[in-house]
Amino acid sequence: MRLALLFLAGFLTACSGPGLQRVDADQELELTDRWNARDSREVSESMMTDMLSFPWYSEYRINHQDDRPKVIVQQIRNKSHDHIAVDTFINDIKRSLLQRGKIDFVAAGAERDDVRDEKKDQELNASQETQKALGQESGADFALTGVINSYVDQLNGKRATYFQVDLKLIDLLTNREVWIGQKKIQKLMK
Repeated sequence: MRLALLFLAGFLTACSGPGLQRVDADQELELTDRWNARDSREVSESMMTDMLSFPWYSEYRINHQDDRPKVIVQQIRNKSHDHIAVDTFINDIKRSLLQRGKIDFVAAGAERDDVRDEKKDQELNASQETQKALGQESGADFALTGVINSYVDQLNGKRATYFQVDLKLIDLLTNREVWIGQKKIQKLMK
């Protein structure tokens, strides 16, 4: 009986995977000097706080009876040496601003096309009371665009990794750049 219990315990331990441990998704984990979820969250929070502190925001609110500006995210390119899930970074940016109730976002690219396809489908298949008509979209007031760059410096078993995120907000009516933000992250790995 004891032998059977020991065998069962060993079998269950082996099935759980070598050294596997589940952790809370909110727990901070940094195993390497690569871009990670913490970097994405901290950069987006910091940059969006900075963006809202520039004069464009209060000027827009004054000139538009406290209406929230509508922003479209055009493109944030990853030119770093690292694979970065840019969509996750964009979602961190959107979440940071939407949570504050300061900005409205409008859909861009493939998402916008999918929504338009849904409206076309509703014209044929949904009741008139529930249809969402084409041509009723909110136009964007501003476009957010940017780039993520990096470089690595290595010597004598130490490696320094630098990430730099540059974002800009462009007034779509005038093409004026109303905000330019920059955030740098530096990591040292031995």
